[in-house]
Amino acid sequence: MARPSLFVSPMHTTIRLHTSDTVVTATRALEVGAPVEETVTADLIPSGHKIATAAMDVGEPIRKYGQIIGYASQAIAPGDHVHTHNCAFAATDHAYEFGTDLQPVAPATGDTFMGYRRENGGIGTRNYIAIVTSVNCSATAARRIADSFGPEELADYPNVDGVCAFVHGTGCGMASDGDGFEALQRVMWGYAKHPNHAGVVMVGLGCEMNQIDWLLEAWGLKHTPTFQTMNIQNVAGLRRTVELGVAKVRAMLPIANQARRTPCPASELKVALQCGGSDAWSGITANPALGHACDLLVAQGGTGVLAETPEIYGAEHLLTRRAVTRAVGDRLVGLIDWWEDYTARNKGSMDNNPSPGNKKGGLTTILEKSLGAAAKGGTTPLTGVYKYAEQVTAKGFTFMDSPGYDPASVTGQIAGGCQLVCFTTGRGSAFGSKPAPTIKVATNQSLFDRMPEDMDINAGDILDGRSSVEAKGREIYEMFLRVASGEASKSETQGLGDYEFVPWQIGAVM
Repeated sequence: MARPSLFVSPMHTTIRLHTSDTVVTATRALEVGAPVEETVTADLIPSGHKIATAAMDVGEPIRKYGQIIGYASQAIAPGDHVHTHNCAFAATDHAYEFGTDLQPVAPATGDTFMGYRRENGGIGTRNYIAIVTSVNCSATAARRIADSFGPEELADYPNVDGVCAFVHGTGCGMASDGDGFEALQRVMWGYAKHPNHAGVVMVGLGCEMNQIDWLLEAWGLKHTPTFQTMNIQNVAGLRRTVELGVAKVRAMLPIANQARRTPCPASELKVALQCGGSDAWSGITANPALGHACDLLVAQGGTGVLAETPEIYGAEHLLTRRAVTRAVGDRLVGLIDWWEDYTARNKGSMDNNPSPGNKKGGLTTILEKSLGAAAKGGTTPLTGVYKYAEQVTAKGFTFMDSPGYDPASVTGQIAGGCQLVCFTTGRGSAFGSKPAPTIKVATNQSLFDRMPEDMDINAGDILDGRSSVEAKGREIYEMFLRVASGEASKSETQGLGDYEFVPWQIGAVM
């Protein structure tokens, strides 16, 4: 999707995003009778909500971003508030085009960051030791091992960012093959080999379905001084497992501490593109700005990874037009088909998303939310489409299948190799992640002022003309390089990320 053009009303009370739109967005709360283009408001209009600028009969499409966001469920007059009471969702039925909107990528300028070069060729932005669990039954052991290494214990190892436990609620009571098992194994492998980890200890129980030995065999993992595994049953109990795990980490710390940052090309960065707690401004300010930052990264040969398949539903036809091959485009359409079937089998609807908070912020249907969310992917060609937690190998703008639930989605992106996360929010979010730090971008000035300890960048100044999408995108991109070089983001400063590891649990629990 092309970046929205902001047609601001002379009184700065509304924004029109496309000349064909039948609604505009209120930049502030409006009273009844407030002038809006050629009409006046018929209702009280909250900030960020939509106002009709054309009459629409029942069943007529409602347009925003130049695209359909829903259908009139009752007659709508100019000046009416357009929201859940009169805008209905209907499933999309697009005639897909493939590769018809391939825009050129800007030339690279040789940008660099200070990263950690690993022996296997990977490049990290952080230097952690990870305790990774195979099953919920080993979660307590992993937490106790990691908790043994606080600031005092790590004082002698200044180049180590910390010891983190990645624990989850699955790993048993599941089929030994199929989507769920394979996704969990990909997550474990991705975290075991992540370039932001200098060392890894894997902890299992021993009798679980998700066997560590199977992972080692499937992915060719070998024990080394900085990669160790153990099972509670073999070690003979929880206490001894914790003691052995602590000893293994202590042996890794001097090795991990030898790592040093060196200049690395920006082409080695993979950035997870995320949004959560979205509002009407997400698709107007922060998401297009992040999309421009993604374009700047892609120009350097780097990689942006968009995800949250339910949150591109209704906008996927704009992405297939950017697919570099028909196969890439077909793979994206296949994900949409899977999600339609998945929600139908579970007696749900793709329109179960947006959330109550999204709706309060002005988003009405998943179609509207998706059109704004897809803007995070910028304008460059779509070079690859990946399974959840699959290793992202293509350079450029890519897509990964995931649910819209932020922790599960980001877990998959990090497992796929992302060393940074950029997360836009309009309602507010306290999200953070490890081992890849999260940069948070506020969509509006009010949020940025209300949560200054959580927001890294304010995209709200795009609305009042103090900044532009392109300037804000450059600001975000430059922060990519600084955080990749070691600058702490706001969520990182607050220590977030220890409880946000949530592998997507697909399939039946048995």
